[in-house]
Amino acid sequence: MNNTSSHAGTTDISQRKVALIAAFGLLGMAVLAPLGLFGVLNTLVEPRNATATVSNIVESETLFRLAIAAFLVVTFLDVLMAWALYVLLRPVNATLAMLVGWLRLAAAAAFLPALANLLDVAQLLGGPAASTLPATVVEAQVMSSIASFHNGWDIELAVFGLHLLGVGVLVYKSVQFPRILGVLVVAAGIGYLADTFTRILVPDFTFTFSLFTFVGEALLIVAFFWRAIKGFAEEPNSFGRVGGAGAVQPTAVAS
Repeated sequence: MNNTSSHAGTTDISQRKVALIAAFGLLGMAVLAPLGLFGVLNTLVEPRNATATVSNIVESETLFRLAIAAFLVVTFLDVLMAWALYVLLRPVNATLAMLVGWLRLAAAAAFLPALANLLDVAQLLGGPAASTLPATVVEAQVMSSIASFHNGWDIELAVFGLHLLGVGVLVYKSVQFPRILGVLVVAAGIGYLADTFTRILVPDFTFTFSLFTFVGEALLIVAFFWRAIKGFAEEPNSFGRVGGAGAVQPTAVAS
């Protein structure tokens, strides 16, 4: 008796679990990152008023530290997503899926030094140095560290944008997702790249492309939840056979 179908079903369930992990991972990032940036950091920092910024952070030190912790969790989720996306997109093109995974890890690694700048602020204002150093020195250090955080975030988003370009191409070529989703994910990647390069090349440029191109990222969450429910079809490769490069092939087991 051939148990191929049974083995294939087990493989499909495994992919569903990974899709569910990816969906919850993306959902967690979609909540934590904006909460830390827009809900906390941007409300405490007044770019043109260093004194008010320092005062705001001191008064809301716990909230500020929670934002740092949230950003760190987002970085952990990036590592999880690098693995999950590789597993889910490997059947489409194993080589590109590996590159996409490495780019996600590179983005996470690029963000950690930026995040350390916020921790420097928390340690400075929460330690004895804040009361021993002149206020102007403390304020200058705080504003410099916050600026370094944003610069590091911009660099990280450029790498992340490259990652999304690869994800978009793989999603576009996959039979698991509608092609328009791949196009929207590519657009999201282009938006992040445009944001970073305009800030580098045109300092006075204030328009933020990613505020309008992020739709593909949001829809990926829905798509992964949907695939976790519906399961996965086999991917055709370039020669018209199922199970593209890197796909796990079911093995016949005689009983």
